[in-house]
Amino acid sequence: MSIVLRTPGSDELGSLAAAVGAWQRDGGPIHLHPGDLGWYSMRGPEATARALRAWSRDGELLALGLLDGPDGLLRLAVDPDVRNDELIARQLCSDITDPARGVLPDGEAIVEGRGAAALERMMLSKGWELGEPWTPLHHDLSNPVPDTLVTKAGLRVEVIGPDHADTWMEVHWSAFKGTPFGDVERRDVVDWWSTMMDGPFAERGRSLAVLDPGGRAVAIAGVWSAGRGRPGLIEPMGVHRDHRGKGYGAAVCEAAASALRQMGSSSAIVCAETSNVGAVSTYTAAGFTAHPPVPDLLRQC
Repeated sequence: MSIVLRTPGSDELGSLAAAVGAWQRDGGPIHLHPGDLGWYSMRGPEATARALRAWSRDGELLALGLLDGPDGLLRLAVDPDVRNDELIARQLCSDITDPARGVLPDGEAIVEGRGAAALERMMLSKGWELGEPWTPLHHDLSNPVPDTLVTKAGLRVEVIGPDHADTWMEVHWSAFKGTPFGDVERRDVVDWWSTMMDGPFAERGRSLAVLDPGGRAVAIAGVWSAGRGRPGLIEPMGVHRDHRGKGYGAAVCEAAASALRQMGSSSAIVCAETSNVGAVSTYTAAGFTAHPPVPDLLRQC
């Protein structure tokens, strides 16, 4: 049977997340995770489905890619059982590098293809380059995660529901945008959060906040399960700009790892830009182990 490339429908999101979840393995690459789909789904299930590209053969999913934003970024996961299959890698390479196939547009593009060594070799042979390096980090969850950092800082951890979604998103906004957070922004981000948590991946995720002794949310994290006995993902993690430098980032990472263990995850995983030394050190301070950096694949204009 030939390999078929298609854009799935929104009614397939649950089954696709289950398949990609089964591809998450301790000791394996940190590639596209159900949590990445969950975080993207704040745009809605239809938009999420439109951003996906699925490769199948005889009805069996072989690879799934997420077009993450308008800037030519493809985040990819390949079934570990066929990751080194030359025929599959050749088809993926052909589809990804040819704009007419509807995966990536012409011009500058980035592919996260971690662990797909055969695909990487083929793309490099077609003129792609090694791009920005990312540091994979993991926290083994075989044993309970201590709450040392949370307790030391006098923090309290809460799982955020709809009543406090605006508080959670305000911290996220501060951490990643840093622009004023007015009524319009508040309304928009609560709508995004509600869409995500009412969507097809909601049961896989939790929104955590750490509150300082005064009851103010100072750091947040999203945690996502790939299923019991599989690595769980932290996406996103951030500290309010007014409260940086106090150890709150490491504390929320510790809380996130503990929450993932409660959800049945075998480990907590995340990838950070290697150039973001602060982020890498925050995770390691929370008990995560950093592994050798893995570069993206880049096509220059």
